[in-house]
Amino acid sequence: MSDFNLPETRYALSGDVNLAYQVMGDGPVDIIMVPGFISHIEFRHELPGYTAYLRRLSNFARVVTFDKRGQGLSDRVSDAPSLEQRMDDVRAIMDAIGSRRATLFGHSEGCAMSALFAATYPERVSRLILFGGFVNRRDVNMAEVLEQRIKFWGTGAMLKRVAPSLAADPAAVAQFAKFERLSASPGAVKAFTILNSQIDVSSILPAVRVPTLVLHNQGDVMVPVERGRELAACIPDAKLIEYPGGDHLFIIGDVEAALGDIEEFITGHRESSSSDLERVLATVLFTDIVDSTRSAATMGDQAWRRLLDNHDQLAIQTIEKHRGTLVKSTGDGILATFDGPGRAVRCALALGTASKQIGLPLRAGLHTGEIEIRGRDIGGIAVHAAARVMAQSQPSEVLVSRVVTDLVAGAGLKFAERGSHKLKGLPGRWDLFAASA
Repeated sequence: MSDFNLPETRYALSGDVNLAYQVMGDGPVDIIMVPGFISHIEFRHELPGYTAYLRRLSNFARVVTFDKRGQGLSDRVSDAPSLEQRMDDVRAIMDAIGSRRATLFGHSEGCAMSALFAATYPERVSRLILFGGFVNRRDVNMAEVLEQRIKFWGTGAMLKRVAPSLAADPAAVAQFAKFERLSASPGAVKAFTILNSQIDVSSILPAVRVPTLVLHNQGDVMVPVERGRELAACIPDAKLIEYPGGDHLFIIGDVEAALGDIEEFITGHRESSSSDLERVLATVLFTDIVDSTRSAATMGDQAWRRLLDNHDQLAIQTIEKHRGTLVKSTGDGILATFDGPGRAVRCALALGTASKQIGLPLRAGLHTGEIEIRGRDIGGIAVHAAARVMAQSQPSEVLVSRVVTDLVAGAGLKFAERGSHKLKGLPGRWDLFAASA
């Protein structure tokens, strides 16, 4: 089963360099997310809050992320890419997805290239958003930065400056260390750092004529807010908004306020704000057919399709019987919600038994929490948690979080401890339990 429908990684060709990119959403406007110093489009989804941030933007836009040449899943190159090469790469990705005009959302070092692109190709840029950006880094001793960055690259030490609010969490440091290693090698990092030290876009910023929004966290340690103010002052009619907090990453801090400001800047309103979404408490159920890929290959497409149709009909009947709501089929499983955790667990057990009888063993995961109703879909941390719980489940097992067991006390259900687990992308450790009737 896919990881809660994460976007597929594809490639665009810029000259002879393959650029990895992902697309999320199908809104009427395009947002091209221009990365900063560290990038890996697939591993970024492991960072808490990142996927939710993109999904929020995808409520009103088609959101495109990519790894610049030399980083992440894009082709490695012998030298750090120039701003001109990076502009060519953005054009190549826009052409690949059929985007004639887009909002550029630059972060950190990505702001310089985004501003240069907007000034050079105003016909292809509708709006410009710059988060945590700078005009140049003459305020920094780059020799010292280079020495420390190379010395500690891949250890997560950089988190102290990028996201100091997370720096005391060993799990967050370890995760960021992996992010660094997957993003680029120490040699590439050295080349990028040297190139970035030479960037100075002060001369071209007055030529930016597209509507521009400059966002910055007031306590940003990596790029002080003064640099963001300078950036906004150099761009004609740019709007500057500052937020409290000391982190450099845009996915940490006053995220809801920033997302609302971004949506209003692009669309003129804030209708997709999470405060407008309907929130309800529900028990979320994810199921997954065990070894579905191998079974499909063994049976052949037609036989497998018939069996899947039988499974889907079983799922619909079983969920209705237990007063649940089928949100959607995930291809080799289902996502459903229930207003009672006891009925949710009993539904998962019944569906597991019925599906096994037709030759499709399932694994299932459940969690109870607040969800957001997004039309016919749902979102929120509880949805992610249920998916992560299911990922820990064994074949023919119904696994639940502790909150579910706490809520069904006295309902006649039995639970066996399955240990404490670190669930990908979620804080802390989670006690999990296998359910039985």
